[in-house]
Amino acid sequence: MALVNKIRERSGWAVGIIAFALLFFIFLGDLLSGQNTLSGGSSQVVGEIAGEEVDYQAFNLKVEDLRAQFQQQAGRAPGEEDMAQIREQAWNQFLFDIAYKKEFDKLGLSVSPEELVDMVQGSNISPQVRQAFTNPQTGVFDKNQIINYLKGLRNLPPQQQAAWANFETNLSQDRMREKYENLMRLSVYATTAEAQKEYQAQTSKADAKFLFVPYYAINDTTVKVTDSQLSDYLNKHKDQFPGADTRSMKYVTFSVAPSKDDSASLYAEIKTLARGLGAAQADSSFAQINSDVRVPLYMTIGEMPEQLQQAVSGFSPGGIYGPFREGNIYYIYKFGGTKRDTSFTVRASHILIRSGADSLAAEQKANDILKQIQGGADFAALAQQNSADGSAQVGGDLGYFKNNGQMVKPFEKAIFDFTGEGLIPRVVKTDFGYHIIKITEPKTNLLYRIAGVGKAIAPSQVTRDEALRKADQFASEAKSKDEFEAKIKEDKTLVAATAERIPEGANNVNALAEARQLVRWAFDDKTDVGNVSEPFELGDQYVVAVLTGKTEKDNVKVDDYRAELTAKVRNESKAEQIIGKLGNASGSLEAIAQKYGAGALVETATDINLATGFLRSAGVDPVALGKVFGLKPGKRSKPFAGEAGVLIMETTKLTPAGTVADYTQYKNLLQQNVASRTSFYINEAIKEASKVEDRRAKFF
Repeated sequence: MALVNKIRERSGWAVGIIAFALLFFIFLGDLLSGQNTLSGGSSQVVGEIAGEEVDYQAFNLKVEDLRAQFQQQAGRAPGEEDMAQIREQAWNQFLFDIAYKKEFDKLGLSVSPEELVDMVQGSNISPQVRQAFTNPQTGVFDKNQIINYLKGLRNLPPQQQAAWANFETNLSQDRMREKYENLMRLSVYATTAEAQKEYQAQTSKADAKFLFVPYYAINDTTVKVTDSQLSDYLNKHKDQFPGADTRSMKYVTFSVAPSKDDSASLYAEIKTLARGLGAAQADSSFAQINSDVRVPLYMTIGEMPEQLQQAVSGFSPGGIYGPFREGNIYYIYKFGGTKRDTSFTVRASHILIRSGADSLAAEQKANDILKQIQGGADFAALAQQNSADGSAQVGGDLGYFKNNGQMVKPFEKAIFDFTGEGLIPRVVKTDFGYHIIKITEPKTNLLYRIAGVGKAIAPSQVTRDEALRKADQFASEAKSKDEFEAKIKEDKTLVAATAERIPEGANNVNALAEARQLVRWAFDDKTDVGNVSEPFELGDQYVVAVLTGKTEKDNVKVDDYRAELTAKVRNESKAEQIIGKLGNASGSLEAIAQKYGAGALVETATDINLATGFLRSAGVDPVALGKVFGLKPGKRSKPFAGEAGVLIMETTKLTPAGTVADYTQYKNLLQQNVASRTSFYINEAIKEASKVEDRRAKFF
């Protein structure tokens, strides 16, 4: 009893000590995780916009609100990719509420209650409202539906009332943004001088002859590049190499692919399901409940998988067909009879001869090919040789299609007016050109009722455990970059992939989707270059990575751009060598090329212009184009370093742009080009002026 009393006396102290220990544990955990909830500070700030901090809790509340809206509208919980978009939407909302609204206030822009009413049920109804209240069956918009909806809004559940309030808020914000952007668009102006320059760039023509020695004519291994040269080049061209916080890595994947045992196990299961499907009275319900993938109940023969198509001739009501394997899915089907559809399906092949500028020549060529086929020539072979359509690679085969507007009208009419199969005995003209058409399977509107079950071969837990074991073993034995690469050389089944300059907010790493945990590991303060990760489970594989590089926004180093800098400096050295070897470059271009030796090319380019000039092997080279239009006909430039090599340009003909009295067309074109990018420019300008700091990647 005395002991119990002692415990009671000290219980207050015990509770206090435990509470202090818990608080200290939470505080320590926050310090370690970078999220200090007790002392406040920047660890709870997900970003800063126009000097205002965006608090983690406020941001998360917005995210949760948007997540709930998504779930209500989509009827499902958002996936990881959906959540990334939701967080982006939430961030853009804060950007609008803080940065954009400051700009609106400066200009006195607002949306009045009367204006909002006009947008919802007045004379200038918003397109969003029209879309929401347009009958999907008839495509008709009825304003009375909105009025009736608003009259009964108070009687609707709170969730729907809140959804409408949110909808109206978004309408106001969209209208504010629209007003602001329209003001900016009205400020876009192109001068007559700019329009004249654009006109001349598009319509002035030149013919040129040039000598081109590509940089690749000199082997890279013969040109040494030092770190000092790279550093000098970087210092002189800092604007071309901006700083950024990124990470680079190498990684290997350990696939969790189904094993032979997994396949055999599913095969046994699908055979059991086949017996159940055969006995089921409500076979479509049975199929829907037991299938991992959606299989349509009615199919045309063209919509059937190839293996099922081959079984059609043996169909009998109630018969079970399969199992058929397609990729990692086994299918079984139960045939339940046929019915007629309102549309027809056909299979056809074609040869397309594009008309171009000479329509008569194209028509003549198409008729010649038609006669060859009628005389016994192979349709598929002629399609491969002559057709201008992508289907040429498969002998002109277009597969199955319906008479529902998939094809252009003249083409569709010719095919579905034809009875049976075989060659249509005339050339068919469309906007694309002239077609020679062969019906390979006649039109039909027969639909097959087929209850189908598709079961995916999923890896068993044993298979997953084995993949994880291999990944764990690799990670435990490769503790450094050198050991990582040595292990890959030892195991020929492993292939290393490289991911360069991954930004901190990236959700994917190359083809690895939803790889946030891998990106966060790479950006963790404790992760140094050369560190090897633990296995990460990403989809159907485990990933082990080694960090190979870091770049910092405020400290650009040679290593950040080593490959690009090396190429630039090496090409400069090559240009010096080539120009030195060309010497005075006297005589004809052919003579200069012959004297230079291997690697020198002499080419011509006709009807080039400044807007879209292309110089064959030399590609697009603005400096070279400028020299062509800056030289008089018959004159030649000195050797100079271009984008892809050293060139000597010789202008052979100049056709100046004609004089026009009115440049309105080109003014409008320039203004439209700028106006089309106004939204993007505004957003970037506001973010820059607001000094936006986005730290979301530290939290998500």
